[in-house]
Amino acid sequence: MRVLIASIIIFLFSISSTYAAMDIDGMKPTKVVTSDHVMSWALGLIIVIALFFACIWLMRKMGALPENSKQKMRVIAGLSLGGREKVMLVQVGEKQIVLGVSPGRINNLLVLEENDRVVQEVKERDAESEFSQKLKQIMTGTLNE
Repeated sequence: MRVLIASIIIFLFSISSTYAAMDIDGMKPTKVVTSDHVMSWALGLIIVIALFFACIWLMRKMGALPENSKQKMRVIAGLSLGGREKVMLVQVGEKQIVLGVSPGRINNLLVLEENDRVVQEVKERDAESEFSQKLKQIMTGTLNE
């Protein structure tokens, strides 16, 4: 939405500067903006915005954008065992399930409860690196205290 508003503002400034550019001798406009110009600019803007949203859609399909981490079910890890066989670690709620995946079949290999999990969730305050902690201390002025 912000991109659209910024594009409209730039478009309006370009029109006003075109009409403001006058030839000093004859007091005639040096350039005239016609409806053809406006239509080509609008078409170009629509094409650029469509390409932008197509790139975002493609990035989501490829998994380049992070998805919502509060999902009830998500794939944590996967390991290829051959050409078509895989072992997948899936988290469903509080349980982690190890699945054997082959063409046409999915087998439940192991169910891990809360204490036996392979990958533990890290809380946000524990996940802060030493650098971020030092930076916060410097910014608040409590480093030497």
